[in-house]
Amino acid sequence: MHRLRPLSPALLLAAALAFGAPAMAAEDAPATRQQTVDFSAEASQAAVNDLAVAVLYAEHHGPNPAAVAREVNRHIAAALQTAGAHADIKAQSGNTSTWPVYAKDGQGRIESWRMRSEIQLESGNLAAMSELVGTLQASLALSQIVMQPAPETRRAALDEATVAALRAFERRAALIAGSFGKRYRIASLSVGDSGTQPPIMPRMRAAAMVAEAAPAPLEGGESMVSVHVIGRIELLD
Repeated sequence: MHRLRPLSPALLLAAALAFGAPAMAAEDAPATRQQTVDFSAEASQAAVNDLAVAVLYAEHHGPNPAAVAREVNRHIAAALQTAGAHADIKAQSGNTSTWPVYAKDGQGRIESWRMRSEIQLESGNLAAMSELVGTLQASLALSQIVMQPAPETRRAALDEATVAALRAFERRAALIAGSFGKRYRIASLSVGDSGTQPPIMPRMRAAAMVAEAAPAPLEGGESMVSVHVIGRIELLD
């Protein structure tokens, strides 16, 4: 009659590892990954151009830089004083630059000096702005007039466009998930806007107003504010 010999510690350890391997493998197995879909949606909203921004400038040249500066500053100071009489028009100084004009003999000799200084006007009163710009053109040149939404007008349009873009994203997410016969959940989402696109026409009319140097009606029109939503959804069983 044979007696059973006890198992060695090494064999006991090997047996334990063998029986425990399936459980460990099950625990280490990666979870089933959900199918994901990336896509985007966009919406636009019109914003009334209720703010006019005009830039006018004085420019002068001469052999004496101090005299040139005095002449330019005189015109700018007078324009700011005239604009200051309009309570509903914001006026402020703009860019100022002075540069030498070299002689054409190729010797690098400074022949004269030129200076340019700007003022910027902003107002929601288009009639008053048009009249003031026409008056100031007697001594200043008009660089440009841009029609754009006031900050509060743009924010309101941006809010509406944001809501519309999110709803468009939600509709498309439901459409995509429904095509697979599944439910969905939003995994990630980002929202951004592309800014305001002002119309080109008011900029073009600025050149005509330089020649006429007289009040001209300003038509505000509308600008488009766009919002885009980029996101990812997970398809659920």
